[in-house]
Amino acid sequence: MSQDFSFVADAMKQVVPWVKTLGIEFEDVSATRVVAVLPDDEPMRNHVGGPHAANMFGVGETASGAVVMAAFAEYMDKATPLVARAEIAYKKLALGALRAEAVLERSATDVIAELESGTRPEFPVAVTITNAEGVTTGEMTVVWTLKPNRS
Repeated sequence: MSQDFSFVADAMKQVVPWVKTLGIEFEDVSATRVVAVLPDDEPMRNHVGGPHAANMFGVGETASGAVVMAAFAEYMDKATPLVARAEIAYKKLALGALRAEAVLERSATDVIAELESGTRPEFPVAVTITNAEGVTTGEMTVVWTLKPNRS
């Protein structure tokens, strides 16, 4: 039986109001993969008519955060997820709506084992950003950590 991750989209919009402001939607959510969509919105365009680079980064980081939320939901009372670092490569001119696919690159079991051993884990999430035609316009790696909550 598969787990229900329907809470993630609403939680992301509540916990991170910017997600709602930008109009990011979530097409697919699992504990290992999330697909987020940034709609084409004229006020958010850059000087060449596509989504601003900051918004491309934002949809990618948002997708990575959603997969982290899904993967570690049951541990949010013990640790707070935070971005440790991120890198993006802009591959092609982006125009129109964008789709960001984020994939957890380390098993959640290993991350939790490290957290429970007293070490603050770091783990990468790979993100591919594509346009409506499926052309890759950007690639990201977002490295997350779980910061233990103080009791």
